[in-house]
Amino acid sequence: MVAFADFHRRSIEDRDAFWSEQAQLIDWQTKPQQICDYSNPPFAKWFVGGTTNLCHNAVDRHLADRADQAALIFVSTETDQEHTYTYRDLHAEVQRMAAILKAQGVTKGDRVLIYMPMIAEAAFAMLACVRIGAIHSVVFGGFASHSLATRIEDATPKVIISADAGSRGGKVIPYKHLLDEAIRLSSHKPGKVLMVDRKLAPFTPVADRDLDYATERAQHMDTVVPCEWVESTHPSYTLYTSGTTGKPKGVQRDTAGYTVALASSIPHIYQGKPGGTFFCTSDIGWVVGHSYIIYGPLIGGMATIMYEGLPIRPDGGIWWSLVEKYKVNVMFSAPTAIRVLKKQDPALLSKYDLSSLQALFLAGEPLDEPTAKWISEGLNGKPIIDNYWQTETGWPILTICNGVEKAESKFGSPGKAVYGYNVKLVDDQTGEELTGANQKGVLTIEGPLPPGNLQTIWGDDKRFVSTYWSTVPNKLVYNTFDWAVRDEDGYFFILGRTDDVINVAGHRLGTREIEESISSHPNIAEVAVVGVADQLKGQVAMAFAIAKDTSGLTDDAARSKLEAEIMKVVDTQLGALARPARVMFVTALPKTRSGKLLRRAIQAVCEKRDPGDLTTIDDPTALTQIQDQIA
Repeated sequence: MVAFADFHRRSIEDRDAFWSEQAQLIDWQTKPQQICDYSNPPFAKWFVGGTTNLCHNAVDRHLADRADQAALIFVSTETDQEHTYTYRDLHAEVQRMAAILKAQGVTKGDRVLIYMPMIAEAAFAMLACVRIGAIHSVVFGGFASHSLATRIEDATPKVIISADAGSRGGKVIPYKHLLDEAIRLSSHKPGKVLMVDRKLAPFTPVADRDLDYATERAQHMDTVVPCEWVESTHPSYTLYTSGTTGKPKGVQRDTAGYTVALASSIPHIYQGKPGGTFFCTSDIGWVVGHSYIIYGPLIGGMATIMYEGLPIRPDGGIWWSLVEKYKVNVMFSAPTAIRVLKKQDPALLSKYDLSSLQALFLAGEPLDEPTAKWISEGLNGKPIIDNYWQTETGWPILTICNGVEKAESKFGSPGKAVYGYNVKLVDDQTGEELTGANQKGVLTIEGPLPPGNLQTIWGDDKRFVSTYWSTVPNKLVYNTFDWAVRDEDGYFFILGRTDDVINVAGHRLGTREIEESISSHPNIAEVAVVGVADQLKGQVAMAFAIAKDTSGLTDDAARSKLEAEIMKVVDTQLGALARPARVMFVTALPKTRSGKLLRRAIQAVCEKRDPGDLTTIDDPTALTQIQDQIA
C-alpha cells in the first residue's frame, strides 16, 4: 500500500499524470487530449477534449456485469414503502424519464429544476437530465416560495419536476401550492411542470402547463434514449448555496471532472467496492445527496439507499435495522443526526447485526468530541471518520483516506488534506502562509481546484472570482471562509466561519438572507442575525431586532405576538430551515463608531463568552441590552 503522504504529494507535484490515472476509473467516448488547462486562472478546465456521460458511468456501464444487482434501494418510513431497483430496472426508469423530458423539448444545455422529496423518481429525474445533457438544478423540498422563485429566475428551467407533497415525522408537507406561488413570483415561467402524484395532498393541475408523471411514463415504457456524449467541461448541474449576500450562488459543476473525482473517492476515501451498499442519510437537495446518494455509489457499482424519514421513526433503531437488512458497508450521516440518536435507548445500537459496516462518515458541520466518542463506543470501535467539504467542492477537502493508507482519526479533527487539494493556512491580514503547528489561519486552496470542484458561479464569472479568489491579500487562492489550525501531525481542526454564514444542522444559511427577510416585516427598522452554538444542531440563528413602533411592545404577550409574526414571514419567504431560534427586541444594536455591526461581540455574548476588544463600540449599552435579554 502506498504511503498517503507520497500519494498526496504526487497529486500536487505530478498533477496531470496523477489525474490521468484516476481518469481510467471511468468510461470515455473520446479520451481527453489535455488533463488540465489552467491557462486562465482561477478557471480550471479538466480533461479537455474528452467526451463522456455521467449517467452512462453511473448506470449503463454496469449492465454488462451487474444488471441484476441492487442499484437503488428506496425506503420511506413516512409512507411505509420499500422498493429495490436493480441496475436494469434503474436503466429502464431513467430512460422513461428522459423520454418524457425529450418529448417536452428538453435538449442538451437546457435546465431542468427538480423540487422533490426523497423519492425514487427524484433520482430518475437527476440521472435522466445528465443522460440527455440537460443541466439539473435540485432545490431542497423544504424551501419556501420566495427562495424557490429566486432559483427559478436564475436557472431559467425549461421544465420543473415536482411532487404533490413530501412527509416528515408523519406530517404531510404539500409542495404544489409553494411551487405555483414561486412560478407566479418568478419573472421566468417554465414551459411545463411534471408532477409526481403521491396521493398525499390534493392539488389542482394548471391547464396546458402541468403534466402527470404516471400518464407520461405509461407512454414511454419501452422508449430507448441513448446517452448524449458531452464535452468534459459541459455543466452537469447547478446547486444553490447561501452566501454572505442575499442572492444565493448557483454553484456550477462540470461533467468529466466530477465523474472522475467521485469514481476516485469511492475506493480511496470511503473504501467502497462494487457490489457493496452505501447508505447516505442526507437529502438530494444538498451536495452530499448529489455526490453520495446518487452519483458516487452508482459510479462505484454499489447499491445506494435513498431514505425518506426521520432517524427516530418508528424508533431510534431504524437506520441500524437498514444497515443489518441491506448489509451496508459505508454509512454517511451528519453530527446532528448522531446527537439526536444519542438521546434514544442505547440498547438500539446493540440490537442489530452491524458487522457489515466498515466505517461511519460524518460531515456537514463540525463533529464535537463527545458525540464522536459516543458513537464510536456504540459501534464497538468502528472507524468514525469526519469529512470537511463544501457545496462548492463537491467532495471532501479534509478527511482520512483509509483506502490509500490506514490512519487513525483524531476526535475533533476532520483529518488531513485530501489528494488533489493543495491546502494552505494563511494569515487573513497579510496572506502569508502559516507553516507552524497550531497557528490559526484561514483555510485556503491553491489553484487549480481539483476535478469535481465548481467551475464558476452560474452566469456570473465575476462573482466567482470576487467571492472566492479575491479575499486573501496578496494571493490568488480559493478561500473556504473557515478558520483552522493544523497540529504537528498535519491534522486540521476547523474553528468556525470567517464570514456571516451559519451552519444549522448541516444546512448553510446566510445571516444576511435571514436579516433581509425579517426586515421585510413592516414594523422592523433594523435587525442583526448571528449564529449561536447549540448542543443539538451545532448552531442556531438568533435575531435581535429594532421595532419601528415600540408603543405596542410593552409586555411579553405583545413581544411574543410580533416574534411569531416575524417567524411566519421567514417561514413564508425562506422556509422553516431559516427560522431563527428566537427574535428578541432591542432599542439599539452594538456598532463601531464607523457604523459597522459588531456581530462577533453579539455572538460572544449569546454564547456567554468574553466579547473581546470593544474599544471601537459606539454605545456600550447596546451590548448590555443583549446581555440582559439572554440572561
